[in-house]
Amino acid sequence: MIPYSKQSLDADDRAAVAAVLEGDWLTQGPAVSGFEQAVATRCGVPHAVAFSSGTAALHAAVFAAGVGPGDEIVTSAITFAASANCGAYLGARPRFADIEPETWNVSAATLEAAMTPRVKAVIPVHFAGLPAPIEPIRELVGPDVAIVEDAAHALGGYSGEGEVGSCAHADMAIFSLHPTKAITSAEGGVVTTRDAAMAERLAVFRHHGMVRDPDRFVHPEGAGDEGPWYHEQQYLGFNYRLSDVHAALGNSQLGKLDDHVAARNAVATRYREGLDGIEGLGLPPQPGGEALHAYHLFVVHLREGTARRLELYQRLLENEIRTQVHYIPVYRHPYYRSAFGYGPGLCPEAERYYAGCLSLPCYPDLTPAEQDRVIEVVREAMGDG
Repeated sequence: MIPYSKQSLDADDRAAVAAVLEGDWLTQGPAVSGFEQAVATRCGVPHAVAFSSGTAALHAAVFAAGVGPGDEIVTSAITFAASANCGAYLGARPRFADIEPETWNVSAATLEAAMTPRVKAVIPVHFAGLPAPIEPIRELVGPDVAIVEDAAHALGGYSGEGEVGSCAHADMAIFSLHPTKAITSAEGGVVTTRDAAMAERLAVFRHHGMVRDPDRFVHPEGAGDEGPWYHEQQYLGFNYRLSDVHAALGNSQLGKLDDHVAARNAVATRYREGLDGIEGLGLPPQPGGEALHAYHLFVVHLREGTARRLELYQRLLENEIRTQVHYIPVYRHPYYRSAFGYGPGLCPEAERYYAGCLSLPCYPDLTPAEQDRVIEVVREAMGDG
């Protein structure tokens, strides 16, 4: 069976994990801070804060941005639900921007249509690994609305604005380290930022909201009266810590990031050559200029829509090739219908995209022979064999 995605691990990765297992720290130890520093250096920012998942990273980022009850956030209609859930967790109303048909990403124009005076943060998604235009989004929202880049798909990518995660025009960027992503820590996430105060709020939030620095105590007399063990819970935080075991794997994988992204781009190039010219089959948007697509996903689009997509999905599965659909527009999920009153038709371009999208297998260890098999079955199923 050819999966739609899978992790790429080697002996160095296993050795890094084994070294932590043989040491003194399984969690809250030096492997985590070392990994954070490595990510910060890679992205060219002073701060990176690691989390137990990309979802946790999103939750913490909107918390650090000050989002709360009565506020609103705006994100893409085409994304994993966590991009919107992070606002709902904090009592905010998620709103949805449509996508541009040329990029499948949001833009300043599509975000503008969803903005209200209550919007406290916008969360542009670098869908499939294609960097979204953050500078014009900053020009749209101004300095008082936080921008949190959902870069879960895009670690290792870059645009004319710089490396994804550099926060050149954003307040924060989040990455996912799930096994399907460019690098993995088994489960994990990271937030990058240039803002020291936000970095501190992120770190406190992931540790139950607990503060141990005497200079930041609300009631400093407690430390003097009780002893050096004194600490304060100042926020309603969570246990969102990344363990040293996970961090060691992530740090080992980070050294392979460029190779993994290059391999994904090679897969994308081979698909484009092999699938070009098939009637009724659209290929994914490409980056402009010197930008680099991270190709977390290679999504094709069937212009005849849902019925033809299901036919192709089933034909591939019969040939032991797994594919996936990314994504159902978030507002169509039952929770968003019942909690916020959303329903089908909110974002027309997102609906058109969803009706025909299908993600083909795309990962660094996908062999040319396996890829040729995918191309062959797609061509046959589309009547172009």
